[in-house]
Amino acid sequence: MQRQFFNKRRLSLAIIAAFSQSAIAYSAEAVSPEVAGGPDQPIQEVVVQSNKIAGPAVSGTRESINAKQISENINAITTGEALNYLPSTHVRERYIGDRNGVLVMRVNSSVASAQTTVYADNLLLSNFLNNSFSTPPRWGMVSPEEIERIDILYGPFSALYPGNSAGGVVLLSTHTPDRFEAHAKLDVFGQRFKLYGTDQSYNGAHGSLSIGNKSNNWSWLVNVDHLDNNGHPQTFGAATKATVTGTPAFTNVNGEIRDIDTSGNPRIITSSIGADATVQDNAKIKLAYDFSPELRVSYTLGIWQNRSTTYVGNYLRDANGNAVFNTTAAGASRYVKFAGDTNYYSLTGTSPGYSESEHYMHGLALKSNTRGAWDWEVVASLYDQRKDNSRTAANNGSLYDSGLGSTRPGGTITTGDGTGWTTLDLRGEYRPGGDLKSAHRLSFGYHADRYELKSVTSTVLNDWLGSNLAATPSSNSYGKTQTQAIYLQDAWQINPEWKAIFGGRMEQWKAFDGSNFNAANVPAYQQLNYASRSSSDFSPKLSLSYQPNKDWAYRASFGQGVRYPTVAEIFQVISLPNNVKQNDPNLKPEKVRSAELVAESYLKNGTFRTSVFFEDKRDALISQTDTTVTPNISSIQNVDKVRTYGVETVLGLNDVLVNGLDFNGSVTYTNSSIVANSRNPGLVDTDQPRIPAWRATMVATYHASERLTYSLSYRYSGHQHNALFNTTTKQYNDVNPDVYGAVSSYSVFDAKLQYKLNRQWTGSVGINNIGSYKYYVNPNPYPQRTFFASMKFDY
Repeated sequence: MQRQFFNKRRLSLAIIAAFSQSAIAYSAEAVSPEVAGGPDQPIQEVVVQSNKIAGPAVSGTRESINAKQISENINAITTGEALNYLPSTHVRERYIGDRNGVLVMRVNSSVASAQTTVYADNLLLSNFLNNSFSTPPRWGMVSPEEIERIDILYGPFSALYPGNSAGGVVLLSTHTPDRFEAHAKLDVFGQRFKLYGTDQSYNGAHGSLSIGNKSNNWSWLVNVDHLDNNGHPQTFGAATKATVTGTPAFTNVNGEIRDIDTSGNPRIITSSIGADATVQDNAKIKLAYDFSPELRVSYTLGIWQNRSTTYVGNYLRDANGNAVFNTTAAGASRYVKFAGDTNYYSLTGTSPGYSESEHYMHGLALKSNTRGAWDWEVVASLYDQRKDNSRTAANNGSLYDSGLGSTRPGGTITTGDGTGWTTLDLRGEYRPGGDLKSAHRLSFGYHADRYELKSVTSTVLNDWLGSNLAATPSSNSYGKTQTQAIYLQDAWQINPEWKAIFGGRMEQWKAFDGSNFNAANVPAYQQLNYASRSSSDFSPKLSLSYQPNKDWAYRASFGQGVRYPTVAEIFQVISLPNNVKQNDPNLKPEKVRSAELVAESYLKNGTFRTSVFFEDKRDALISQTDTTVTPNISSIQNVDKVRTYGVETVLGLNDVLVNGLDFNGSVTYTNSSIVANSRNPGLVDTDQPRIPAWRATMVATYHASERLTYSLSYRYSGHQHNALFNTTTKQYNDVNPDVYGAVSSYSVFDAKLQYKLNRQWTGSVGINNIGSYKYYVNPNPYPQRTFFASMKFDY
């Protein structure tokens, strides 16, 4: 069966490759000589620009979107949403304002946050404290209204970026004013969410205000952003059949909902959990001073605050009509029975929660912009989670206790105050020819970062929302990681047809000051202190481009990236419901070797690109079960080898069929599988979870006039497994993949209409998920049909 399955995948790969070449051949006849250099001009190089200052040459494939396109095409309330229509790219945002919005690109899954890298004006937003759904980039530090441009780079093909760039790099460029300006925007949005016993409207609002100016050598910008949203439920409680002796006490209830779970087994849904009411505030101050036209110093201060309450809802009622939430560990509230069902059941506890965060980001940069023989830059940043705590109610209340009553149960408090990171980058570029047209552009630099984890979990016996003074520490995790790197890269225009970008990055990594405490362990293992460890690795990079004429361009790229274990993967013991993931202080770094072959055709009114990509990952860091030891250990472990390959096709056209109609679309096929695994040999030749075989995007924009724009967009993601192959049952656990609890496929249309009332006022209305498609990311449901209305003022 597996051989037939993989043969089908190879056939699919061949079909899409053939389609791509046919489409290029068909469209190559209509080519504009202005689009490409042709044989008598140098190959066009990729230059990433930030705040109108020239950046270094970047190897590999780049895709971009600018502020105008975001405004016309996307109902973007948060920054992460602006990336969802770029090829092979998705931000896992389960509701507007989701703080777990992991960036997903070609080869990383929706829980692998440390395999991509995100910068805003060269300040690192990526949270490399863990490789998890819980540590996405800090999108909240950038308001969508600040964005001037987004560039994404695929793969570890540039020496300028760390090994975490193996999945890709996102470069956010924000706006710096060159005159007085003021902007204000108000968004309102809402959805009618229907699933199981929930049928309710969830609404929110978002506002943004910015003002800035440039006076002589000074420029400044102040931006404030406020989001208030009521998210829909994220999980649902279930009833579990109990094994009883005798005739125990029980309560008759009704209102349950029965369906089939991801494994194909019957289940009973009894409650909704995790509807997140979030209030987020972001303030940004940007200052810049030009010592001369060629030298600028800038400072950025970002403040992000969040207050979040997660609510629970009941579906069950007893014979007297009272709302039923939980069953308890003992006593008369231990079991329930449903009408017509002779079995006894216990209920999933409904645990509300509350969290508060206050994060600060500081960035200082000094940069030259001579565009001559030498340019250089110094960037330092600090990200401080000054306040970060979350509370969860315990499930030891009564049958009728929602956790939010007048007498509240105990619970847990997890505090991460003081967690954060610092970075320093020294960058230079030398152009022997004296300007940007030099045959050689030599980039070199030094990078340093430090990540620090401080996590303390405490138990509260009474009133989980009360004072911290009664809390008793039950566990903690501390640790630090540090990376230093030097790199060198040369972009060499060999002749008008050929260009090479080659170099390397040397990195030295260290993990230290790691410790765990767990009061539940036997005394000898309550406090564990870990020895320091380090690693040094060199990553070569090479890209060769060939443009024989104005119609075609080809590129072959190779790069290695080393992704070091995060501080949490090494030092933090993570407790999840019914599952404790143990840490391993001796994890090896992931070593990725990637390659890409690209053919690009320049058309009269656009471009068509086909990329074949390949990744060979050694010692991949994956949560699995080690079956070679007794008892088996489930934890994050090094898997010997994971192989991923695929094909990506991208088409961009202007004035399609009629003037004013633009089209951008992409189709991606990916095959990712485990090919060697000494700790769990039964997983060899099985899929890596959460990477879909097929993905597609489409954006069609019609500029009906200078004032009126219509946009219709499409997002598709195919089947992907939510967990590793089950070596006991000899099948994947998600045999019923498109229901709550799975990582489902989806096919979603979005639309937007924007109208410019006059020079200063612009209004828009939009709909996401027009068909109200029900789709999930294990286990959480995504939003259903959501309506948007916006009004914007620009001066």
